[in-house]
Amino acid sequence: MSDMSGKGRVMIITGTRKGIGLDLSHHYLDRGWTVVGCSRGESDLKHERYRHWCVDVADEPEVVKMVRDTAKEFGRLDAVVNNAGIASMNHAVLTPLSTVRKVFETNVFGTFMFCREAAKVMMRAKKGRLVNCATVATPLKLEGEAAYAASKAAIESLTEVLAREFAPFHVTVNAVGPTPIATDLIRSVPPEKIEALIGSQAVKRLGESRDVANVVDFFLRDESDFVTGQTVYLGGIS
Repeated sequence: MSDMSGKGRVMIITGTRKGIGLDLSHHYLDRGWTVVGCSRGESDLKHERYRHWCVDVADEPEVVKMVRDTAKEFGRLDAVVNNAGIASMNHAVLTPLSTVRKVFETNVFGTFMFCREAAKVMMRAKKGRLVNCATVATPLKLEGEAAYAASKAAIESLTEVLAREFAPFHVTVNAVGPTPIATDLIRSVPPEKIEALIGSQAVKRLGESRDVANVVDFFLRDESDFVTGQTVYLGGIS
């Protein structure tokens, strides 16, 4: 798949109603993939190769049904991009446990369930690509983002362990860690904090959806079958 043609291939992308998930949906539809997306609400994206599910990624029965029905309808599932996520940007002492639970349910539990259910399909086919979303907030240890950074640290660990568990079945598991991108996720962050974060990067600009798509493209390539358990941070963060 060196030319990145996705003709005949099927992927699930979570959190596709807006932001990076919507941009990734367009990106892969343009390349011939069939994209099955989900969000809590309806999507305005209309395309003959796009299916939308109204699903809370933290709801196990809904996730199981979505993955199973997708595999049944199309007879295959080639890739999953776990993009759906929420953030809590507040000092730890001001963050209620209910918020922490919600962050972990969406970011960690949702990612785990989609990986688990997709792997059941991919292991039978003996091939597949799972791509999770990390964040530079974890290595930068950003103040005010304890719950969010911790949830994404869990994603990194999950990615590394699942990579080993699924490797015998030729299913790779990797993660991409974006820098701040102009989406709803950072809308409430003070501008000075964003500028300070950009200043800590080697490449000093906001990230873009195309930066994320570029890394996901690499993970999805047939030639990337030897690449697994990796987290790639954008912007020169390490």
